[in-house]
Amino acid sequence: MSVRPEDTRYPAGKTFAWGLQHVLTMYGGIIAPPLIIGSAAGLHGAELGLLITAALFVSGFATLLQALGVPGFGSRLPLVQGVSFAGVATMVTLVTSGGGLPAVFGAVIASSLIGLLIAPLFAQIIRFFPPVVTGTVITAIGLSLMPVAARWAMGGNPTAPDYGSTANIGLAAMTLGLVLFLNRIGNSTVKRLAVLLAMVLGTLFAVLKGSTHFSAVLRGDWVAMPGILTFGLPVFDVAAILSMTLIVLVLLTETTAGLIAIGEIVGTEVDGKRIASGLRADMLTSALSPVFNSFPQSAFAQNIGLVAITGIKSRYVVAAGGGILVLLGCLPVLGRIVAAVPMPVLGGAGVVLFGTVAASGIRTLAKVDYKENMNLVIVATSLAFGMIPIVMPSFYDHFPNWVRTIFHSGISAACLVSVVLNILFNSVAKQPASAQPSQERH
Repeated sequence: MSVRPEDTRYPAGKTFAWGLQHVLTMYGGIIAPPLIIGSAAGLHGAELGLLITAALFVSGFATLLQALGVPGFGSRLPLVQGVSFAGVATMVTLVTSGGGLPAVFGAVIASSLIGLLIAPLFAQIIRFFPPVVTGTVITAIGLSLMPVAARWAMGGNPTAPDYGSTANIGLAAMTLGLVLFLNRIGNSTVKRLAVLLAMVLGTLFAVLKGSTHFSAVLRGDWVAMPGILTFGLPVFDVAAILSMTLIVLVLLTETTAGLIAIGEIVGTEVDGKRIASGLRADMLTSALSPVFNSFPQSAFAQNIGLVAITGIKSRYVVAAGGGILVLLGCLPVLGRIVAAVPMPVLGGAGVVLFGTVAASGIRTLAKVDYKENMNLVIVATSLAFGMIPIVMPSFYDHFPNWVRTIFHSGISAACLVSVVLNILFNSVAKQPASAQPSQERH
């Protein structure tokens, strides 16, 4: 009996190294939401640190559940989970409107339980995802991540005096060059570790140059278990729950897109049952995350790019990354080591990782038939809608909140538009044509 690509096992050393590569790839993205929300809540120092370690801890368990799975929960695919950026704006609004973090946590719990209930129904949309849709969505995922890579390459913090400096962008370019060089000249082992090795070398260069240091690594606690309901009992406000339920719909869409994308890259079947299991894992961990002072979880698209570029399709490698995240959540000293990796280094690696996701989508679109149909229009329109919030973030500012929530994410916008247009042009539009001969016979 043949082993599915995602079920491949590797020696422990390689599995750990490749898992660490996943953690480094997504670390910058995972700590940003708790930093933004915590700062908006007026937290400082140790309290902000608590939110960050909680995010790492919960995301680690969410990744383990998604990759390894238990009956009914988890897609058993190499999909990394982390705190989603999709709901940051809504949660900042909730936290600053008087309810504080308890209102946010209550809304997250309630809306995630709603998402858990509707996950099986939501999974049935898989039949509306032919290659013209999946290729468009995967391409949109990659393209929508490019601004993230650019911000990282510039330094990550727009208020920093060296943000966008030639030194930062030069460091990012050097890291990118190392990734390409190692992929070009290395053997299979080096190629699979190219991103990790490039980030290590880029960080060492930054240390030698004096632009980064590890002096803060030993400051603070070495071991600290995540707290439980540290900021008080959740508050369940109806309006806040309704707002977060819209976010949950976006998260369900994004995770569905991630599941389909990783299935395409790994080369394994992703059916409605598997999507439902993946979405249930997503929603269960999102509902439990506030108990440990964290926020909603969703699939991390940047790690899909890492799977594509390294060719390591094993879910056990991703599970190793999840285990490392759990350790980082319990051992702040390890988190401080990872946090010392300069943002430009992450940005240099991100350029090729995120570009690889887009290229995977383009490869899928190359299989689509564009003759005598509307598929080209579907792709063009959907990608345009996906890029609007990327190139013009204020485009939907004067629209109702629910419109902004859905279309502010380029991934969910491209996904929704491509599904609707595919139904209109490739399903509904074909019915009259098929009915016509029948009418002539009668």
